[in-house]
Amino acid sequence: MNGVLVIDKPAGLTSHDVVNRVRRIYQQRSVGHLGTLDPSATGVLPLVLGNLTRLAQFYTSAEKTYEGVIRFGFATDTYDAAGTPAGPPQDIKVSLEEVRGLGARFQGVIEQMPPPFSAKKIQGVPAYRLARKHQEVPLKSVQVEIKEFEILEADGDHASFRARVASGTYMRSVAHEMGQQLGCGAHLSSLRRTKLGEFELSDAHTLEEADSAASKGLLEEILIHPRKLLPQLPTVTANEETAAHIRNGRAVNLPELSRARQVKVFCGQRELIAIATRVAGTLFHPEIVLAADSAKQLARNT
Repeated sequence: MNGVLVIDKPAGLTSHDVVNRVRRIYQQRSVGHLGTLDPSATGVLPLVLGNLTRLAQFYTSAEKTYEGVIRFGFATDTYDAAGTPAGPPQDIKVSLEEVRGLGARFQGVIEQMPPPFSAKKIQGVPAYRLARKHQEVPLKSVQVEIKEFEILEADGDHASFRARVASGTYMRSVAHEMGQQLGCGAHLSSLRRTKLGEFELSDAHTLEEADSAASKGLLEEILIHPRKLLPQLPTVTANEETAAHIRNGRAVNLPELSRARQVKVFCGQRELIAIATRVAGTLFHPEIVLAADSAKQLARNT
């Protein structure tokens, strides 16, 4: 089965745990995820199945939107609530104006230090492996972009926020650095991803819902409609002859689409068969072929 399934990831599972659950539910090995979520985080986790795992490259820089809560008063070694406190909590109350003023410093393109407990590689080794062994984690700051960072409410030692960020941004680091600047320490108390690329919470299903759909033979009904994928690329519907050439990796002539460099090519309404790149004029080469698994699937999508 080929498709994209958006899971509302629960807290306590890694993104890879979710992938393994869906592999068992769908009884297929070829499943991957787009955009890792920390185990304590919840929300939008898109999974690509079957041949559509080849689309993962288009989402490596996908924009993300989060809602979360920062707790002030003490930092942790992981920069979130799952970590070990760096010291005893301080009795502190923050005002909405104070936190909003501080948050304004984190908007735009900034230098950010990744958390020591992260997947950032140090000479090929993930940083979290060194941190777990209490070894030195020589991370370097990286440039990230926080496009929107709105403090919604402040209550005692907690502040809730909404953020829209470019890929590679750690909201844990934002919380940690805000605590440093206030001189009281802080960490990310909770985090929920509400959007990744074109995928939103309204598209998401729980693992229990996915399991129930499988038991009823309705798995395809909870997949994202293929025509909603990669909305930044124009869509072309190929006839059977052209589709056959594309499946064999042959360049084809496609309708003129405002000189688009790349297009999505469909056969019928639901079968995404390729991402094609313009060679010259109306001639396109199928750079990524997403061939059907069987003739039965071809018949079902025409």
